[in-house]
Amino acid sequence: MPATKLKKYLDSHKVKYVTLSHPPAYTAGEIAAEAHIPGKELAKTVMVKVDGKLAMAVLPAPNKVDFQLLKEATGANHVELAKEQEFKDQFPDCEVGAMPPFGNLYDMDVYVEEALSWDDEIGFNAGTHSEIVKLAYKDFETLVHPKVAHF
Repeated sequence: MPATKLKKYLDSHKVKYVTLSHPPAYTAGEIAAEAHIPGKELAKTVMVKVDGKLAMAVLPAPNKVDFQLLKEATGANHVELAKEQEFKDQFPDCEVGAMPPFGNLYDMDVYVEEALSWDDEIGFNAGTHSEIVKLAYKDFETLVHPKVAHF
């Protein structure tokens, strides 16, 4: 079952989505393989701090965050990877590292790598290490209002 908060949110907005269960997997590459989804369509959420404030950087599974490009895209003075202890309590309904890219549900900004915006649909962790949600990218964009940038 996806994170309760996420499921309620998607259902309340009448968004069509599919949940896929898979054996427990912890890296984006493993998740893509187990769920039989092309890596470029699996969105991974990387927790970052933008001028000290927690935010989500969402990008295709095979990619890595270029912190200099993200800094330029955000107009921030400083961007860095957030440490697990800095964000784990923000997601009480999720396993650590399996949070969905819905920062709007957790009062944080979301930055999406522009390459994801070119996909018809995306998949992402649904709050556990053994389930993903797939939905239309346009629905994700409408609900989350991410800032799209190249990073």
